[in-house]
Amino acid sequence: MVFVSLFKTLSMKRINVLYLGLAYFITIATFQACTEAPKGDSATITEKQQASEAKGTMFTADTNASRIRFTGHGVGKNHPGVFKLSSGTVGVAGNDITGGEFVINIKSLELEEKGGMFDKKLHPHLMSGDFFDAEKFGTAKFVITRVEPYTKNAADTSIIEGANYNISGNFTLKDVTKNITFPAKVDIDGNTVKAKGNFDIDRRQWNMNYGNDKTLGDKFISETVNIELDLQAKKQ
Repeated sequence: MVFVSLFKTLSMKRINVLYLGLAYFITIATFQACTEAPKGDSATITEKQQASEAKGTMFTADTNASRIRFTGHGVGKNHPGVFKLSSGTVGVAGNDITGGEFVINIKSLELEEKGGMFDKKLHPHLMSGDFFDAEKFGTAKFVITRVEPYTKNAADTSIIEGANYNISGNFTLKDVTKNITFPAKVDIDGNTVKAKGNFDIDRRQWNMNYGNDKTLGDKFISETVNIELDLQAKKQ
């Protein structure tokens, strides 16, 4: 009986150790997921280009199904949020996108982190002149300038599975326009157009410089912002 009791005690201790080890691993993994900067494709940023004329069948953006997710990050922290579209159209001829534009509602920003300082401090700060200056610049716009087939190779492999196009467009934010190019997966059928992209941009290109000073220590905010696009449009 003593041996059985001792065996049960040792077994319980082993279970407790395993449980604590598993809990520690999950905690560390969750912490790293929340603090490591997301990584997207590196967008090419150039000066403003001539817009492409949207021809063919017109599709209207589904503003409820579409979203633009961004993640800004600093030292040991990420702050993701989601913008909604105000409007958007895209032209399709055959099986190719000919042009289009999308208007982003800056004031629609919803942070994924809730409560406390996120609602009372972070959200108002992002809406202020230090960042988006939403009262002065309530919208941003992306106008397609070129859509070309994307082919991955050893030196250029998109993180978007099934990426099939390089999309270029003039992105206007805070009255500054730059052309950005990124890989995307585009699916077109008779009634819908769907596009997904995941890329990084340098926010300083749009005069958004707040906190980008490494002398700030743990208050430093990276110039790199991750953008995840999930756009859907329906045939008019």
